Amino acid sequence: QVQLVESGGGLVQAGGSLRLSCAASTRTFSRYTVGWFRQAPGKEREFVGAIMNWGGGSTYYADSMLGRFTISGDNAKNAVYLQMNSLKPEDTGVYYCAAQPFLAERRYAPGQYDYWGRGTQVTVSS
Repeated sequence: QVQLVESGGGLVQAGGSLRLSCAASTRTFSRYTVGWFRQAPGKEREFVGAIMNWGGGSTYYADSMLGRFTISGDNAKNAVYLQMNSLKPEDTGVYYCAAQPFLAERRYAPGQYDYWGRGTQVTVSS
């Protein structure tokens, strides 16, 4: 059982930046794909991007996040990060990290990840 804890959310003005962290309880985080999702009020949970720790650290993103969001990982610290730049009010929501072991292919759907954190709130003011 893997426990994930997100941190780093907060209130930021449009155009600002935030760096979210996802800390894992497992020492084998290098064997997981870790995804970031977000959910705005009244909307479905949306894929942001993911890092394939199992796949050598390659990353992939939702098209709308390309160029503004960057995912990185630190296997020694069992952590994954989401750097968010040029934030917009529509980026407001609860951000979750999720993990799934041994994924060899890209996964975009929430149902394809078994382990979830409780989320961290990001609010972007205009």
